[in-house]
Amino acid sequence: MATALAHRERPRALGFLPAGLFTPERPLRYVALAWACAFFPSLLLSAIASRILPDHAPAFPEVHPGLLLFLLVVFAPVVETLIMGGILLILKRLFGFVPAVLMSSLGWGIAHSLQAPAWGLVIWWPFLIFSIVFLTWKQRSLAVAFGLPMLVHGLQNLGPALLLVSGLN
Repeated sequence: MATALAHRERPRALGFLPAGLFTPERPLRYVALAWACAFFPSLLLSAIASRILPDHAPAFPEVHPGLLLFLLVVFAPVVETLIMGGILLILKRLFGFVPAVLMSSLGWGIAHSLQAPAWGLVIWWPFLIFSIVFLTWKQRSLAVAFGLPMLVHGLQNLGPALLLVSGLN
């Protein structure tokens, strides 16, 4: 089935990213690639942001650790992906693939900056990747286009969530 699809070539503006990120094939391998593309650069951005704005980290609610883990690893990825996907469908129709991805990631960075300025400096990058995942897999299926970014987002949040609930942050 994948060979029958019109594969999207890697857009020139995003040419620094792996070509596999723009090919909706091998979902498990794709999730690993997308997670690595989102997670490792966000660690670097987090280190930079914490140096620039050391006292501006996001505040998380004082709730049971299990609930906090659920909120960060399941609830937030599901809700944010549903919002992101709806917006991306409109943005892509109006402006095309690359502008939609860039506007989406910028919008998510701004939205998260409202809670904590340093967070917005970090968050835009993973949302750039999540947006690419959504639009790339939209070629195959709308359900998968929503599901895979939710999964990558949940994996993105898992490590930091585990640090938060363990008190090691």
